Amino acid sequence: MGLKLALIQMNIAFGQPNINYRTVEKRVTEAVKEKVDVIVLPELWTTGYDLSRLAEIADPGAKKAIHFLSTLAKTHHTNIVAGSVAKQTEKGTTNTMLMFNRDGRLVKEYSKAHLFRLMNEEKYLVQGEEDGLFELEGEPCAGVICYDIRFPDWIRTHMVGTGLQPKVLYVVAEWPKKRIDHWRALLISRAIENQCYVIACNRVGSDPNNEFGGHSMVIGPWGEVISEAQEEETILYKEIDLKAVDIVREEIPVFEDRRPALYRV
Repeated sequence: MGLKLALIQMNIAFGQPNINYRTVEKRVTEAVKEKVDVIVLPELWTTGYDLSRLAEIADPGAKKAIHFLSTLAKTHHTNIVAGSVAKQTEKGTTNTMLMFNRDGRLVKEYSKAHLFRLMNEEKYLVQGEEDGLFELEGEPCAGVICYDIRFPDWIRTHMVGTGLQPKVLYVVAEWPKKRIDHWRALLISRAIENQCYVIACNRVGSDPNNEFGGHSMVIGPWGEVISEAQEEETILYKEIDLKAVDIVREEIPVFEDRRPALYRV
């Protein structure tokens, strides 16, 4: 099965949701002209890392974002892996990833499981407790957020024991430029060890405390970098063939050869 992807690598206006909504609407409208199947947005695209003002600018129940994105998906008849937004809940604010199908239906919410202390996430956000498994176009997928990729056991949890064995791992991020070598190495490793496509959308630009590195990537199930953006605002387009996942998993049967009874982690 072929999927044409559009990764929206954008700058994010710090703490200014209205500007960011307009940017996303403009970019999505541009991307659908290429007849794409899936559009991917970066992490916290509504607010950026203006964490100290989340009580003021976070989205209650993510209702505004859900309505906006659902309308875009339905209007343009495209799937949207809609990055993540700051969602106000009764327990606090979560960093929540949203996924929509072509009919505009919200098929999954995933709240970031691992909070990044170097950017003070644990001071302002509540960690998620559920997995990021979902389906698009009838195919099993998984979604995680930024720092999550440093935890290979969390990614592997999505790949085994569920009966789904996702073929695509979507990663949305605001990954800093100074650690962009880690970003590339970790994403390639996750693709190789899980024999899946990794579709990773990062932001560019800067905020008062960080400079972000871009390098959104499409990585194949052999770990080959199929397409990669640089450090400027852009839309990265690429078509992938999900049959390649089956071929790789048949050639090197990693999942069949696992011996979890020996693993003590």
